[in-house]
Amino acid sequence: MHYVQLNQGNKIPQLGLGVYQTADGQQTMDAVCWALEAGYRHIDTAKIYGNEKSVGDAIRESKIPRQQIFLTTKLWNDDIRAGRTEEAFNESLAALQTDYIDLYLLHWIGHYPFSETVRALAELQQEGKIRQWGMSNLDVADMEHILSLPHGKECAADQVLYNLRDRGIEYDLIPWCGRHGIPVMAYTPLGEGRLRNHKTLVEIARRHDATPTQIMLAWEMRTQNVIAIPKASSIAHVEENARSLAIILTEEDLRDIDKAFPAPTRKIALAGW
Repeated sequence: MHYVQLNQGNKIPQLGLGVYQTADGQQTMDAVCWALEAGYRHIDTAKIYGNEKSVGDAIRESKIPRQQIFLTTKLWNDDIRAGRTEEAFNESLAALQTDYIDLYLLHWIGHYPFSETVRALAELQQEGKIRQWGMSNLDVADMEHILSLPHGKECAADQVLYNLRDRGIEYDLIPWCGRHGIPVMAYTPLGEGRLRNHKTLVEIARRHDATPTQIMLAWEMRTQNVIAIPKASSIAHVEENARSLAIILTEEDLRDIDKAFPAPTRKIALAGW
């Protein structure tokens, strides 16, 4: 497993398992158990996904020590209102059956000032309930605002949509995050599976004795500032994704990808689900 350094000394696995749209219950438990068996040590969920309990059940069933697993979950924007942030966090903590969260993210921009959010997240960190905190679905202007606030420079990550068809963040958000030592967490890194049969990816996969899925993930993780959290619904898919860590793309591969999926040449509005 490859790791990315966070700004306060913690390390996060560069490849994780995302469980967005994975049904609560056995489906989520199976996916998490398969991932942990395959060597994954990073699980990404969210309160609004409705499957935190199944993630917690799977972690307990795996028998892998909690301290070896990097666990990310998210605070829904409506839960920022006065007095609700800690309550929502405690609900996530209980569902996940743990006494701390490695990375706690604001899921989306809400109707409440960022200053309230950052203060609440900083308090949770000071109390030892979260190791680090970050943002999700925030573009450069909002991230600059976050860093301008008291404790704002403690922001550890920004999780956004990023894949070969959605490269807009390369224009300014990825460079900005790189300058500030803030990793980007890429959700939907496989474009919901719509790109697997693209002829360019098929050809590059042939060169590496790999699959187009593995090429997409290797491309995502080609720099140390991007973390990928693909969903996987079968043990074969979990293992296929894990093997992407061994692939190093060549300059020819990257040129061919850029030709098929051009990098942005202007500012593009941040995309999201």
